Amino acid sequence: MPRGRYSLHDPHDHTPLGEEHFHCAPGPSGWRYVSQITTPDGGHRGSVDLAVDELGRPIRLELHAASWQVRGAALDGVTWVRTDPTGTQATEGNVRAHAFTGTSPAFLVGLTRLLRLTPDSPETRVRLVAFTDPVLAPLTVDQSWALLRSEAHATDNGPLMVDEYQVSALDTGERHTVHITGDVVLAAPGIELEALETPPSVFP
Repeated sequence: MPRGRYSLHDPHDHTPLGEEHFHCAPGPSGWRYVSQITTPDGGHRGSVDLAVDELGRPIRLELHAASWQVRGAALDGVTWVRTDPTGTQATEGNVRAHAFTGTSPAFLVGLTRLLRLTPDSPETRVRLVAFTDPVLAPLTVDQSWALLRSEAHATDNGPLMVDEYQVSALDTGERHTVHITGDVVLAAPGIELEALETPPSVFP
């Protein structure tokens, strides 16, 4: 069960946004990721609980941030309920999308489980519902993903396979890279792995 800590920052001006303390693990029905997010001064900022099935579909998502809460799952695309701080104005949403996304590294790992790309796969287009900080407002985004290369890197515990993905935002044309090994994100825009207590899980 990988357990560790990511640092989060604004991908444009690199302003520190805090840290995400996580643990995750594959199981008989898929993969689950749980984290607590802190502010730069150590205060509580939110939490993430994402479970995907063996095909990578989000079967349960629960997000908390700034007293807002989102619960969602893959149902007729993706479906969610977003609750305001008072609990009086819960709103439901549904979009014909493949999965959810947001600032947490969990969404990147979950999406790679869904796409199952290989280096010779064509660029794959996906529609996602992003929950944007700080109030988890939903936003539909279109991206294309390609696996550029998979390379083995030597470590004290043996070789580690690192996948390098190219992600393109289809509305702006902006491109960036994401590096993932197993179920741990090594680096992505706004995300850096700072500490890892146990090795990443290896998916079959």
